[in-house]
Amino acid sequence: MGSQKVIVIGGGAAGFFGAIAIAEANPNLRVTILEASQQVLAKVRISGGGRCNATHSCFDPVELIQNYPRGSKALRGAFTRFQPGDTVAWFEDRGVALKTEADGRMFPTTDDSATIVDCLQLAASNAGVRVKMGAAVTAVRQIASESPQFEVQLKNGEVMGCVRLLLATGSSPQGHRIAKSLGSKIEPTAPSLFTFNIPERKLTQLAGVSVPVAELKLTVPGPDPTDKKAQTKLQQNGPLLITHWGLSGPAVLKLSAWGARALKNSRYQAKLWVNWLPAHNLEDIQQQLSQGKQDAPRKQIINHRPFLFPQRLWEYWVHRAGISPETRWTELSKKSLMRLSQELHQGEYNVQGKGVFKDEFVTCGGVSLKTVNFKTMESKACPGLHFAGEVLDIDGVTGGFNFQSAWTTSWLAGQAIALAP
Repeated sequence: MGSQKVIVIGGGAAGFFGAIAIAEANPNLRVTILEASQQVLAKVRISGGGRCNATHSCFDPVELIQNYPRGSKALRGAFTRFQPGDTVAWFEDRGVALKTEADGRMFPTTDDSATIVDCLQLAASNAGVRVKMGAAVTAVRQIASESPQFEVQLKNGEVMGCVRLLLATGSSPQGHRIAKSLGSKIEPTAPSLFTFNIPERKLTQLAGVSVPVAELKLTVPGPDPTDKKAQTKLQQNGPLLITHWGLSGPAVLKLSAWGARALKNSRYQAKLWVNWLPAHNLEDIQQQLSQGKQDAPRKQIINHRPFLFPQRLWEYWVHRAGISPETRWTELSKKSLMRLSQELHQGEYNVQGKGVFKDEFVTCGGVSLKTVNFKTMESKACPGLHFAGEVLDIDGVTGGFNFQSAWTTSWLAGQAIALAP
């Protein structure tokens, strides 16, 4: 390829990582990143609450792929070539150390996403990558199929030529339009990783209260609400957070990812059951509540908690079970005790809409994986066109998995483009 040109469309994580991989593996190539906005790596800057959850400390590809509602099968081979361990080494080689937190998420030791942003920009600069901002692409045309040649049309009227093209436009509809115009099939998009809106005032007044582990079961109706066979049923365990709009936290975000398409089709109407005490079965809970009657018979029920939970949360459950806060333990009827037990073991909530997970939006859908060669990330329909990151129909649960798929696919694409004849 000599000193021929390569264009990367998209100045996000995948675009930069891919451009760096190309330029470092083949310094003779002239690599240009085209970014539509006036700021590159915007999503990296805000990820992880501004700390950048760069990857996850899961180094076994078989285990790693379990965290991808879409793309797991295609990623298995890809992760044998570039996985979280390689990501850690890549950043360490460039002076950025990553640390592992208790839940497996990995962040720069500086706890500052700017560390990752600066590293990527410096690596790109050192490799000779040109970055052009405010360069919105309106169309791409393939002008020679045997020896891949592309014309990239910019919004300002400029036309740029290249022999290889890396499409790393994230979930941008324009990126999907470009891919489709070059022969790719596009899977319908849907939001992933979002919170559940539960318009229950007594619940949302507890915003900020969390529990370390809860068991959640979600039932999403099909087109015919009476058809139980058409329902989507999902289950997740993990930390749970009450918000001003309903429920969030890792357990909810995982449910939203796995149920992304079904929830979109149901217009985000679903039934959610919460087991606030997953370490106990219903009988255990009943026994502990009965023990409360023996231990503090004269105390008001809200002033004696048989379980270690925030006081406000306990008062909420008592209210939800229809029990007056002035009720003393000795006055608690068997029926009320059963209702309270059920509330703790399987409280029922109506999901009526979705919120967002901070600014870390993720979308499922995009370029169909069946149309991509995962050894090279090259389009099967358009030779010379490669894909990386969220433009593909790949999405992971929260915890650094979406960045890892971006690093992996862009690295693979970069190696293939750099070594192409």
